[in-house]
Amino acid sequence: MDTTGWILFILIIQVIHFLGTWKLYIKAGRKAWEAAVPIYNAIVLMQIINRPKWWVILLFIPIINLLMFPVIWVETIRSFGRHSLLETWLVILTLGFYIYYVNYMLDVKYVENRSLHPRSVAGEWVSSIVFAIVAATLVHTYFIQPYVIPTGSLERTLRIGDLLFVSKFHYGARTPMTAVAAPMVHDTLPILGTRSYLNKPQIPYFRLPGFKKIKRNEIVVFSWPADTVRIFFKREEGVKKPIDKKSNYVKRCVGLPGDSLEVRDGYVFINGRQLELPDRAKPQYDYMVYSNKGVSTKLLQQVGVEEFNRTFIVGGLNQEQANVINQYILGFNKRADGKFELITKNMGIPIEVVRKYGIALTEETGRARQATLTNEMVSQLKNSNEIDSVIRVVEPVGKRGINLFPQNPDYPWNYDQLGPIYIPKAGATVPLNLKVLPLYKKIIREYEGNTVGVKGNQVTVNGEVVDSYTFKQDYYWMMGDNRDHSEDSRAWGYVPENHIVGTPIFIWLSFDNFKDAKGLNVNPPWKWKPRWDRIFTTVHGSGEPVSYFKYFLIALALYFVGDYFWKRRKRGGSNT
Repeated sequence: MDTTGWILFILIIQVIHFLGTWKLYIKAGRKAWEAAVPIYNAIVLMQIINRPKWWVILLFIPIINLLMFPVIWVETIRSFGRHSLLETWLVILTLGFYIYYVNYMLDVKYVENRSLHPRSVAGEWVSSIVFAIVAATLVHTYFIQPYVIPTGSLERTLRIGDLLFVSKFHYGARTPMTAVAAPMVHDTLPILGTRSYLNKPQIPYFRLPGFKKIKRNEIVVFSWPADTVRIFFKREEGVKKPIDKKSNYVKRCVGLPGDSLEVRDGYVFINGRQLELPDRAKPQYDYMVYSNKGVSTKLLQQVGVEEFNRTFIVGGLNQEQANVINQYILGFNKRADGKFELITKNMGIPIEVVRKYGIALTEETGRARQATLTNEMVSQLKNSNEIDSVIRVVEPVGKRGINLFPQNPDYPWNYDQLGPIYIPKAGATVPLNLKVLPLYKKIIREYEGNTVGVKGNQVTVNGEVVDSYTFKQDYYWMMGDNRDHSEDSRAWGYVPENHIVGTPIFIWLSFDNFKDAKGLNVNPPWKWKPRWDRIFTTVHGSGEPVSYFKYFLIALALYFVGDYFWKRRKRGGSNT
């Protein structure tokens, strides 16, 4: 819906409000015309229902207003003596239109000094819950949102099982674009598994003022530009989502608007210079680890390696054994000697399972094993007497990757070799021809709302032949620190400014064993193991993260002790 559409929509709402309430305004001692003036009529209505004028502000905050409208409807009929449970439900279920019946069909009197205190315990609970939801929704939508790291694209900077607080006010909160949506849930209603929003109407993009801009190397949460997924890990036809209902991703911003970016041998270069990551960043790459004695699983685990596969040899399995180990294996191969190779993630098959079901397994440690390593892990392995060499796995220049930006044969790029490309900046103009078009076609068509075509050797935008294009907004390039295992801008391209959500600022909880043995599904909570050194740590900053958890516990203990003695002293004072 464009600006004109929204103006017409607001005017229609005002007409509906006026027709349904003008007689009630008169009965409350006001003028009929006061029910017709936008904003002013809301202020007057707050006086009529004896509620604070600042409630008017809540009526104009997207999503919050969806919670406030039913409250206002109920308060309006109660101001004219309609308190029954039936009428309360009628005014809510009719979306406020029951007020028309009260306005025209009932001879009601205005209760000027009515009590605002709920008439029952149930009413007290409902009132408290409603305003708790309003407050929580306000915080969740415009200030701080909890977020969980579900994938390893930023390992080991942010780890699977980290529970974060994401700040929306650092860059300025993006106001909701989806006008009708359930509060405090994203795109799916819990338990029901159905969509939590209506596609229409859509509110134009707007961002509140922030106190900083995105800086290079900052970790950013954003709406995944390529998202058409209704449910992850389920194959089905894609869906088109509003921007603010797309799945949230978290990556490191390595390219800013106006930058020239290139990836050489997996390393990022900005404007010709190699990108220097902050000291807290722990980038990982794939390596081949070699040893004539066999690369030991125990050694890999001792240096902290978690991304590698293991191979187990088994002579045979009965049906029960096969069913049990299926949840732990990624796949299997039948060897020439009739035995089976079982491939697992680094956790392998639990020893208690092997013993309980009498499975005869032996692990095969090859002379060469691929593993995902940080620089520190590489140094430790190279210094080990058990390892002969550690060599990075790098895709060569010219070898085209699968499903990589910009999905065009003229650009044979891969995760290790990409670019150079220009990252668009608002107001900047680039030449536009058939060679350049694949780099910016998605921006011009999907993010900036134009039609794009080709006539012979010429490019058309909105039906007109053009040789250049001027961008309407800023764009960013996001990448994961787990360079070879991150679906990021190398796969789907630029992140528009209107897709930015915020930045993670604090890890309030962190759990190991968050994922199952295959790394696909979330384990039940009773299997999670706290990472105590990560709880209550900051995300940004320099130096090793410091946990403030013990200080929090001390402060909490002091609070309860102080509260106990304060209440005891107060009781003692009241007895004298």
